[in-house]
Amino acid sequence: MSYIEIRNIFKIFGPDPEGALELARAGSDKDEILTKTGHTVGLHDVSLSIEQGETFVVMGLSGSGKSTLIRHLNRLIDPTAGSVSFGGEDILAMDIPALNAFRRKRLGMVFQRFGLLPHRNVMDNVAYGLEIQGTDRKSREAAASKWIERVGLAGYEAKFPDQLSGGMQQRVGLARALATDPEVLLMDEAFSALDPLIRSDMQDELMKLQAELHKTIVFITHDLDEALKLGDRIAILKDGKLVQVGRPEEIILHPADDYVQAFTRDVNRGRVLRARSVMQRLTPGSERSEDDSNAPVIRDDTRLEDIVSISLKTGQTISVMDRDDNRVGLIDRDQVISALSR
Repeated sequence: MSYIEIRNIFKIFGPDPEGALELARAGSDKDEILTKTGHTVGLHDVSLSIEQGETFVVMGLSGSGKSTLIRHLNRLIDPTAGSVSFGGEDILAMDIPALNAFRRKRLGMVFQRFGLLPHRNVMDNVAYGLEIQGTDRKSREAAASKWIERVGLAGYEAKFPDQLSGGMQQRVGLARALATDPEVLLMDEAFSALDPLIRSDMQDELMKLQAELHKTIVFITHDLDEALKLGDRIAILKDGKLVQVGRPEEIILHPADDYVQAFTRDVNRGRVLRARSVMQRLTPGSERSEDDSNAPVIRDDTRLEDIVSISLKTGQTISVMDRDDNRVGLIDRDQVISALSR
């Protein structure tokens, strides 16, 4: 069982969701149900498994259901039908005290509009979650100081939110979420309000922190480039339905339908695809072969854009090695050209 299990979630908005639910289960789509009942389908039979320690990105256009989905994970919204569990624990069965404790101790939230308290300085904003947990001042300020430094804001502890840029405010929000040492970070369009360069910096900062912390992150975005950059896996929603789930390279190489293909049409494949996705796999038993011993050698997670430069420079077939130094594949120039083609 995966760490977070979302099973057969339906969410219908309106005064008689049960009636509309019957139509949804019978196969009616979002527009049909709205026309017949006046009810809005937020999620339609969505099931997902999220592994501990992975960055799982949920993406889609406005109205796809992605923000509705993340609100089920902290129970700001209860489903019309379905189940949500963390580590085998059914969060829909929790009473209010248990739910509040679950939110305080196990979840961290990072919002699109930062969500900082304007009357509190950086130190007190970052320490706020620990204060709610009842941590004494000395301990919470020590923890807050550590995270303020980690996100690059040492020296700004006494500043107030209106004295900070948008990127700096979002760093405060990230530090606040991490200060309580949550098991799961929920990030709802966390970087969408930032300018492009600042947004890219925050993405890099999150990736750097995740490489050290290995948190379970559920990240919501409408931006495919952001999803491909951050996600270990990506789920794509449309009209409340789950269209495709897969690793970034799977989404690019094998789009499930025309909707996903339209999303991926203009993606820079060189930055997304890895050697393992484009190589010719070796037959079992040939992994340690010494053939082509003079060929360039790369790891199986090397990006295609780096492979291109190696291929152009050497003109040779490239050997691909896994983490255990087994030779697992070969890449020649024709494969590189094919992988770059749409």
